[in-house]
Amino acid sequence: MTGIQLGMPQLPAPDYPEDVRQRLAADAKEVIDRYPDSRSALLPLLHLVQAEEGYVSRTGIRFCADQLGLTTAEVTAVATFYTMYRREPGGDYQVGVCTNTLCAVLGGDAIFDALKSHLGVENGQTTADGKVTLEHIECNAACDYAPVVMVNWEFFDNQTVESAKRLVDDLRAGRTVEPTRGAPLCTHRETSRLLAGFPDERPGAVEASGGAGPASLAGLRLARGEDGPARVGPPRSVPHGRDVREPGSEEGEG
Repeated sequence: MTGIQLGMPQLPAPDYPEDVRQRLAADAKEVIDRYPDSRSALLPLLHLVQAEEGYVSRTGIRFCADQLGLTTAEVTAVATFYTMYRREPGGDYQVGVCTNTLCAVLGGDAIFDALKSHLGVENGQTTADGKVTLEHIECNAACDYAPVVMVNWEFFDNQTVESAKRLVDDLRAGRTVEPTRGAPLCTHRETSRLLAGFPDERPGAVEASGGAGPASLAGLRLARGEDGPARVGPPRSVPHGRDVREPGSEEGEG
């Protein structure tokens, strides 16, 4: 029998232009060489192709599969599992509003609803000018600064409806926007390349990226005694008639 191929069929997709493919292949080799097992490089390679097109296209999936000796099905399974990988084109700035419990009750839900109306988009949609993609996101470990909005994964803390509107207006107008903490803001494609593991060559960007803010470290300072002795609040008042005996206590029995 001839002309029969066994194995997983590959995803049909156009190739990158030759110059683009050669450039990406050189970058991919640099990434792959960091790992003892080449398939461990899949996540940064997905960020690499996302930096090229703004999302993980079928062409990008096939490129990753070719570089790592995987099937396109294996690459697709990973790309569709993680929400940081876009499956369709989006805006220069991905604006994520945390709607997990604490952010939601402190204003996150109101901010998200206001931005949908203000921008004229729904969750996951992009403004007509291609500037902003709006989405609700899960907890980003910034509960002490709730409600939080993230732009390309940089923090904008203690937001309000009005400050969030100003933020997206500034992004769309091309005005400089500074995160509350962390590195200076860059586009979604630039962020994807950084997440692929390539250095941030902007002056001062590495020094600006940092760790937790003061509110996040309050407990640590207390534990170290840096802020004086820990204070214990008064006991809650007990409603009249409630039994407050310790568990197992036999006092009053009989």
